[in-house]
Amino acid sequence: VSLTLVLSIFSGTDGYFEQVVRQCRYSSKDLQGIEFIDSYVFNKAEYIRFNSTVGKYVGYTEYGVKNAEAWNKGPELARALGELERVCKHNAPIYYSAILDKTVEPHVRLSSVAPPSGRHPAMLMCSAYDFYPKPIRVTWLRDGREVKSDVTSTEELANGDWYYQIHSHLEYTPRSGEKISCMVEHISLTEPMVYHWDPSLPEAERNKI
Repeated sequence: VSLTLVLSIFSGTDGYFEQVVRQCRYSSKDLQGIEFIDSYVFNKAEYIRFNSTVGKYVGYTEYGVKNAEAWNKGPELARALGELERVCKHNAPIYYSAILDKTVEPHVRLSSVAPPSGRHPAMLMCSAYDFYPKPIRVTWLRDGREVKSDVTSTEELANGDWYYQIHSHLEYTPRSGEKISCMVEHISLTEPMVYHWDPSLPEAERNKI
């Protein structure tokens, strides 16, 4: 579990650009390793930063070093040290319940695709779309038994909108009367979902599956 909350403040005039970026970084739900980072950027160059793990301001330019020396001796340091408790830890339950505790069921489509030149004349693709969070398991069943050979899968692919998709391919030689299925397991599902391939259906109906 990893979550970063960012607040940015911008100001600019006559070609000069100032930015302040304040981040709460979470690495686990028990708040171990939580960090508060306060960064100051001028014209895309960061010149000073506070990191709660370091416990003080650090300057990266001549101007930043001078400010760090002054802020580490003044009220700015106490304010920055307090942000970890006041902002990051205080709001953590809200962030987790609003984002990381959410789950979205995958939409699954089972279809026939052209196989590559290989040992088998047929290939099926099982695609799961728009699910969250990322971990998911897609397996193939042949007459109820898991198939491990001639199976290739993509990694979970990020859509860029918090959701993911994944595609698994089964290359096979059809047998009369067999049942081929795709099984999807995800935290959003109360039990594994099994989707059966029926080659006797018209193409339009198979696409609905």
